[in-house]
Amino acid sequence: MLTVVQAFDRTPMTEIETDDAAALERKLQAADRVFRDREGWLKPHRRIAILRKLALLMEGKRDHLAMQIAREGGKPLPDAIVETGRAIDGVHNAADELRNFAGREIPMGLSAAAENRWAFTTKEPIGIVAAISAFNHPLNLIVHQVAPAIAVGCPVIVKPATTTPLSCLEFVALVREAGLPEPWCQTFVTEDTALAERLATDSRVAFLSFIGSARVGWSLQSKLAPGTRSALEHGGAAPAIIDRSADLDRVVEPIVKGGYYHAGQVCVSTQRIFVHSDIADAFTQKLIARVERLRTADPALKDTEVGPLILPREADRIAQWIEEAVEGGAVLATGGKRLSETTLQPAVLLDPAADARISTLEVFGPVVAVYRYRDLDDAIRRANALPTAFQASIFAQDIDIALRAADRLDASAVMINDPTAFRTDWMPFAGRRESGYGTGGIPYTMRDMTQEKMILMRRS
Repeated sequence: MLTVVQAFDRTPMTEIETDDAAALERKLQAADRVFRDREGWLKPHRRIAILRKLALLMEGKRDHLAMQIAREGGKPLPDAIVETGRAIDGVHNAADELRNFAGREIPMGLSAAAENRWAFTTKEPIGIVAAISAFNHPLNLIVHQVAPAIAVGCPVIVKPATTTPLSCLEFVALVREAGLPEPWCQTFVTEDTALAERLATDSRVAFLSFIGSARVGWSLQSKLAPGTRSALEHGGAAPAIIDRSADLDRVVEPIVKGGYYHAGQVCVSTQRIFVHSDIADAFTQKLIARVERLRTADPALKDTEVGPLILPREADRIAQWIEEAVEGGAVLATGGKRLSETTLQPAVLLDPAADARISTLEVFGPVVAVYRYRDLDDAIRRANALPTAFQASIFAQDIDIALRAADRLDASAVMINDPTAFRTDWMPFAGRRESGYGTGGIPYTMRDMTQEKMILMRRS
């Protein structure tokens, strides 16, 4: 049995049964059986109807789903409400995408050998999807992995994070209530990492969708069965550059949102802030004042802005990183105090050493580091210096500065006057280098979960 606790105060919520090796084999066999039966594949109109009904069922449980996210994952309720709305919209997004989800004509007759032929492609589901998810968006991440599989007709087995399994279990129950037969969408709950690896690397799995740490993701990638495709979403230490032309009255709020949203437990959370020396003092004063006003409390309360870390050991780790940075010469401008077993006061560090862990690794906590710079290209060089690269920001009113930074920052997306953590669920979302592999976003995941088949006809 797995005991699920509230992230904030570690109070037990419920106990759920876990799956063993025999259960995994049954689920893989069931998924394999329905996929091999082409006559039984669900037609697109039926998949659309199921997704539409699923969104309607989720709408009816919106408040319950949001509170569950807040309790099991520790996300402040206002943000959990936003996550629930995004998840519902994501299901609609997957259904909508099917209306234009099609192959294309391949031109023939371009050479003498290709005369009198007509060719086109169709899209077919790739096969069984193994989806291994993360705790920090316990409903919306599941939607991003499962709804595309349902939309394109892939059987999916989804393993939620063991700290936040309830949102996943409830979502899959709603999937079945919406009319999808059980073998097409199954959960796999286990604390056994070897069993989770067995799911990901089974030869019957055609596609692995993994959201989590780089260490685990790249390890699984190296062990996939021949032919298995994958998408990996990890994280990084997202940089934001603030030019002296930036409007400071409009910069602080998005920086704070980007840095402290969900206590910094976001793969594109703003972590490294490079500020032009001419405005560094003014910016830092405004930043500290706003951070000190953040309400850190029980995430189930309507006015909470910062909640807990997911586990006590994460709070321990982050507190240690802050202490190490200060010992290495950084100034702790505010915060860092332990408020509870899982809660830290939001912190601001000034000028940590370049080799400090807070400067080089993903903190995944409520801490930002502020560095001064004189030359834009130097700030860009420092921003690009890590082996991770995901989303980045440039804040500037000078369009030349903004576009120069956007062109030169090593990132899959550069936000101009918006935080690094900005995302819509239909946009491409991808980590570069060690930060991931493949492209997320519901339409892009649907493409990854299909394969094209070309059909050619020869006229006599």
